[in-house]
Amino acid sequence: MLVRRYWRCIIRPVRCVGMAQDDDRTRGITRRRLLIGGGAGVGLVLAYALWPRDYVSNLTAGPGEQIFGAWIKIARDGEVTIAVPQAELGQGVYTALPQIAADEMGADWRTVAVQPAPLNALYANPMAARILFRDAFARLPDNLVERHAQRSALMLTAGSTSVRAFEGDLRKAGAGVRILLCKAAARRWGVDWRSCDTAEGFVVHGKDRLRFAELAEAAADESLPREIPLRNPGGTGLSGSSVPRSDVPAKVDGSANFAGDIRLPGMMFAAIRQGPVGDTRLIDVDREAADAIAGVRQVVTNPRWVAAVANNWWAANRALDALAPRFETRGAIVDSDSIDAALGTALDGEGQRIAKAGDLSPVFSGADIVAAEYQVGLALHAAIEPMTATAYLANGHLSIWMPTQAPGLARSAAARVAGISENSVTIHPMMAGGSFGAKLESLVAQQAALLTKEVGKPVQLTWSRAEDFLHDRYRPAARARLSARLSPNGAVAGWLAKIAAPSVGHELTGRLLGGDLAASLSLSLPGGGVGDASAVEGAEPIYAIPNYAVDHHPAEIGVPVGEWRSGAHSYSCFFTESFIDELAHVAGIEAHSFRISMLGGEPRLARCLSTVASLGGWQGGVPGSGQGIACHAFRGSYIAVLAEATMESGEIKVARLVAAVDCGRQINPDIARQQIEGGLVFGMAAALGCSTGFTENLADARRFSDIGLPRLADMPEITIELIASDADPGGVGEIAVPPVAPAIANALQAATGIRFRRLPLMAEENP
Repeated sequence: MLVRRYWRCIIRPVRCVGMAQDDDRTRGITRRRLLIGGGAGVGLVLAYALWPRDYVSNLTAGPGEQIFGAWIKIARDGEVTIAVPQAELGQGVYTALPQIAADEMGADWRTVAVQPAPLNALYANPMAARILFRDAFARLPDNLVERHAQRSALMLTAGSTSVRAFEGDLRKAGAGVRILLCKAAARRWGVDWRSCDTAEGFVVHGKDRLRFAELAEAAADESLPREIPLRNPGGTGLSGSSVPRSDVPAKVDGSANFAGDIRLPGMMFAAIRQGPVGDTRLIDVDREAADAIAGVRQVVTNPRWVAAVANNWWAANRALDALAPRFETRGAIVDSDSIDAALGTALDGEGQRIAKAGDLSPVFSGADIVAAEYQVGLALHAAIEPMTATAYLANGHLSIWMPTQAPGLARSAAARVAGISENSVTIHPMMAGGSFGAKLESLVAQQAALLTKEVGKPVQLTWSRAEDFLHDRYRPAARARLSARLSPNGAVAGWLAKIAAPSVGHELTGRLLGGDLAASLSLSLPGGGVGDASAVEGAEPIYAIPNYAVDHHPAEIGVPVGEWRSGAHSYSCFFTESFIDELAHVAGIEAHSFRISMLGGEPRLARCLSTVASLGGWQGGVPGSGQGIACHAFRGSYIAVLAEATMESGEIKVARLVAAVDCGRQINPDIARQQIEGGLVFGMAAALGCSTGFTENLADARRFSDIGLPRLADMPEITIELIASDADPGGVGEIAVPPVAPAIANALQAATGIRFRRLPLMAEENP
């Protein structure tokens, strides 16, 4: 037991409140109903849970504005406002998504404003729901997942889905507005609307031109044709061009508002201290000592935490030390050794087969098998902005200002703890100062809701850096045992990947979806809830291996885990690409050629490998070269990374990272490049640090200095080649993260002759 945000682009605020619903399904298509589809049921109860609903827009019009469906508004001065249903986390969605609609409209980019979309089923993201809650919805057809995501207003920013999920909707919305404007202009000119077009904010017909602003009111009364003709992507040259990001000017001049910038009349500031992980209860605090600190107004206790409320955050945080809270933690002690032991026990125990091809038994029978074990530690999100939310409960209505990747889920959670209906909660989504998956979580919203309810005033709760690290929802620790048999010609004949890791998908579903009916029903169907594919996602080899299997060995490590940039791919790629490199050495085949020989069915990935080898001056990974190579594919994108690294005075030095990426058609090449570069740095940080051990149920890392993040002086030379492609856009926010660690590890093997099989690479357990 232990005792412890090109030009003047504007970003408009919005409130996420109750969603509008229209159950009259007998009417034909309208501007507002443009993007709604059909659905069907699976079983009587499940069908009822996912029964189709029709939804209408709840965008609000400002003075002189005309609303066009759920996505676009045009003002009397010609300003075009486009609703963006994804959180701006620094990834550029406030630019890339409006580019799509503005391109299809023929709008003048200088007149485009951005507004976060209000909470509404029309903006649900079923693609992200499938990724985050994979096992819960795995056996449901796509139309049912879409219906459920709409019904539950699952507005999610996750899984590199922003462009992939909403390009179609935004193009249709932009095309619809273009047609309505053309119809209104054609009526004035007495011509066929099909002979009209749009460009740079004008409807044009020969030498005739009318501004969007002159036509908006009349266009709102026009009707859409049955078929909505679309331009080719980039038809006006806007989509596919590197227009400057709309969020940068406000971030540079300091006018951008983040959650910590919120100020309300009479607002108080709160700091919080939570108990160790596990079955923990608060047993004692020194209230008198806290009351003696100037500025402290109130101490609020909860079974799992204590918060100090003051007229400034510094006083509140100092009060926590004075409170000297004592927690009682029952059950097993969680530390680094217990986590390692749990992974080892799980790996030696029975696993659950997640993927397979061919038959491994005859391949492995009586043959020389190559085997290796790998391990990764818990990884922190470590965003610059810690968890924060401002809440105000007045007259039975709760308002919350917070950065969130899941506003609907945050609203539900806050309503639940405050004991009020969801319609009585307003979420004001803010831009986030980084996230990497952390701001899917809503615990800080729940805590802020309880605090404002107790204090009776607006309260801004901000976790300290230590609290952010101690109570992260970590990327799981995992261990893998990989085995393979090589054919006489060096080809991989059989492959077995056994991975011990917490059931992160099940845990995330349980924590975020809670009592979600459809998820529960899906998991209760025959075969539901068996295995967790999310925990081993990315481990199924993309190479042409005729016989393979991937097993998940569920591990209970006693530490809460959650979504992290690239998810399980961050470690499954490390396992796979490190082992591929080892097999190439055993086969006596140069590592690049070894991979290429197995990628006949994946030409896009093979091209990435060939490009990076040429661009990076690949020398074959020979001893002393300090070069390593790795590749990966997921979220519709392909990447190969070449790293150059050495050991100097016991420290790893990464001199160069070269990446070749095929992410399909690019909406904004500069943003794609930024995300890939950021992913490479993120992956490097995860390879060299960004991890924590545990001691007596508490994370060892408390400050940025504890996790070995690379500094400016540590940055390698970075080269990125974006391969031109006409394929549909793939994800770019996560694709660069997974292959960095194995590329560096493979480079270190070439530099030192030592094989590093553990992340972070400087962990003591590595040779």
